[in-house]
Amino acid sequence: MSRSNETPILILSLVFTAAILGGGYWWFSRQSGSNIIDEIIPAQSPTPTTSPTPTTSPEQLPSPSSPRVFPLPTSVPAGTTVSINGSTSMAQINKALKDGFESKYPQTNIEIDAKGSDEGIKMLLNDQIDIAAISRPLSDAEKAQGLRTVSITEDAIAVVVGIDNPFRKGLTQDQVDDIFEGDITNWSEVGGNEGTIRVINRPLISGTHQIFKEIVLEGDNFGTTPNITTMERDATTPILRALGTDGISYATDAQVVNQQTVRIVPIDGRMPEASNYPFKRTLYYVYKDPPSPGVQAFLGYATNDPGKQDIKATNN
Repeated sequence: MSRSNETPILILSLVFTAAILGGGYWWFSRQSGSNIIDEIIPAQSPTPTTSPTPTTSPEQLPSPSSPRVFPLPTSVPAGTTVSINGSTSMAQINKALKDGFESKYPQTNIEIDAKGSDEGIKMLLNDQIDIAAISRPLSDAEKAQGLRTVSITEDAIAVVVGIDNPFRKGLTQDQVDDIFEGDITNWSEVGGNEGTIRVINRPLISGTHQIFKEIVLEGDNFGTTPNITTMERDATTPILRALGTDGISYATDAQVVNQQTVRIVPIDGRMPEASNYPFKRTLYYVYKDPPSPGVQAFLGYATNDPGKQDIKATNN
C-alpha cells in the first residue's frame, strides 16, 4: 500500500481513539461528579421550619399533684406518736387503725379525736396535729398551703328516721332534696301520715354537712323553714336521739348501720350498700407536705392490706 493511502487511515484511527477516550471520561465524570462535588463542598442541612416533636408529651410526664403511695413499714421506731383529728364520720375508722397500728408496731402511740373536718384542717395548718381526717375534698386554697390527701375508703351518706317513726316507705332523690331545702314539710307529701317533717341538720363546720349539700342538694343551700333545726355540735349520737317519731336527718352509713334506734331510708329503692346508691363520697386523710416519718408510717399502714382489713371490719 502506498504511503499516501496510509496517512488518511492513521488520522481516522487517531480521531476514533480520541472519541472513545473522551466519551469514557464524560461518562465517568457524570457518574461520580456529584460525589466529587459533595467532597469539595459539604452538604448543607435544610433549616427546619418547625420545632422537633418531643419524645414525651406533657400528659405522659408525672404530675406533681399525683397521689403519693406510702409503702407498708417493716418496722416503726419505739416512741413514734401521730395525732389525728377531724371528721366525726371517720371516728370509727380512726379507732380501728389506731388499735391495729399500735398492735403491729409496739411502743407507738396514735392520738385520735373528732372535732369535724374543718377543725381538723385548721389544726393541721397550725401544726397542732399530724393528720386531718376529712369527709370532703380539699379546696384549691387548702392545696395551695401544701396540704395533700390520701383516699382511705368510700362511704355512703344514709338518710335516717327514728325507729318509731310511722313512715315506713322510701324516698326519691328529688324528695330528699325538697325535704332538706324546705320545699316539702309534711310527711303526707311523701306518702306518710299527716304531720310536720322535723329536719335535724348538721352544723356548717361538718364535712358531712358540706358533702350532703354538694351531692344531695347539688350545691343548693339547706332550707330555712321553721321545721329545720341546725345542731350546734357535729356529733351523730345527739342527732339520732333528737329524731323521735317525726324527725329526719343524715349520717355516714358506718355510723348508723348497726344502730338499733334508727331506720335507714331507701333512696330510689336502694340501700347504702348498693353499688349504685346515689349518695356516696370519699373519706380522706390529709397531711402537710413533706410528711414526717411517723405520718409516712401510719399512712403506709392505713393504705395497705392490714389497714384495709381494719377499715373493712368497721362496716361489719
